[in-house]
Amino acid sequence: MLGFQPYETFQLLIESGGVDRTNTLLVAACDAFARREKPTAAEREQFETLVQRLFSTAAPSACAKAAATLGRSAHLSPLLEDLVVANIGGDLPDYLLSAPVLSEASMLKIIAKGDALAGAALARRSDLSNVVLARLFQMNSRRVYRALATNTAIAPRGPYLSALARSAQMDYQVAWSLAARDDFDCALLAPAFFDLNESDRIKVIKAFGERLTPDAPIKKTIEQISVATDELTRALMKLFSENRRPEVTRLLHQITGLDEVRCGQIAHDVSGAALFVILRAFGATAYEGLKVLIHATSHDDDKSPVLTEFARLFDTVTPDAMAFLMSSWRGDVNLLELTRPEYKPFAEGTRRAERAERNPVLNEALEALSRIGTRRAG
Repeated sequence: MLGFQPYETFQLLIESGGVDRTNTLLVAACDAFARREKPTAAEREQFETLVQRLFSTAAPSACAKAAATLGRSAHLSPLLEDLVVANIGGDLPDYLLSAPVLSEASMLKIIAKGDALAGAALARRSDLSNVVLARLFQMNSRRVYRALATNTAIAPRGPYLSALARSAQMDYQVAWSLAARDDFDCALLAPAFFDLNESDRIKVIKAFGERLTPDAPIKKTIEQISVATDELTRALMKLFSENRRPEVTRLLHQITGLDEVRCGQIAHDVSGAALFVILRAFGATAYEGLKVLIHATSHDDDKSPVLTEFARLFDTVTPDAMAFLMSSWRGDVNLLELTRPEYKPFAEGTRRAERAERNPVLNEALEALSRIGTRRAG
């Protein structure tokens, strides 16, 4: 049956040998089964009878080694899968991740035990059924959610999308992983904005471009002082040019209602992404806003492409969208509303030509940035 000894020979060796021989036989039998082509039903049944007896009497170290070897087979029955899982010991997570085939029944049994390490290993597999996925999302484990966030075989839709978005609000590693994916709507990472790096913050802002958003509670407050946008940008430019960031913090706290710690983060954020959200939410144009950002950020030669990116964002992102993003920092809105059809991003490029024709201010701002870069280079 195994290619080198008939089953009866194994029976005799088991009966006449001790534990050492049992260990050797178990490892050899599992290795032979893992190497052979698909066995017949009779051969598999014979092998199951043999290894059940060997696993019950062999030493733990031999059982672990034999189980790891047996786990490489692509022709395991449910009984053999159970033997592998029960005996492989500390190598179980590696086996669950790399096993060529793993039945849904075995996966569900493993999840039912509540082992976070084993669950996280399963969460990285590409062959998960909807039933298994549903059980994994029900596990209250950061390890599992971090693994799910990196698994690009799982399409972030429906309840899975909601679960991942909520997890990102509580776990920065989940937020980082989701921001790196091309199939995830980064607008849903708005509550985790300050946990993200600079490039991922830009992704979040871009995700609000060319889309409608629900009305934000802070919108009424913004409308009351929007007439003073010029004064606001002049005040911010003066404070930043004199490096009076504590005063910037107090000013932002007064006009936004955000807590002072958050306003301090915005005032000291040299990337400018958080400050852009505030400026655009209060209606600042590219011409006004870029003057503030130039004084607030480290605007050396390496930063000039970032400022150019902000110039474009002033054109593609509406004040209402940034008000909604800012409200998410206060916990005033439900980000999952953005998954509704009416708030999906517009088709890419649908209004690009129209914007280019009707927005000479953007071109003026870009030309001003170019002149600034030229002067600095000189």
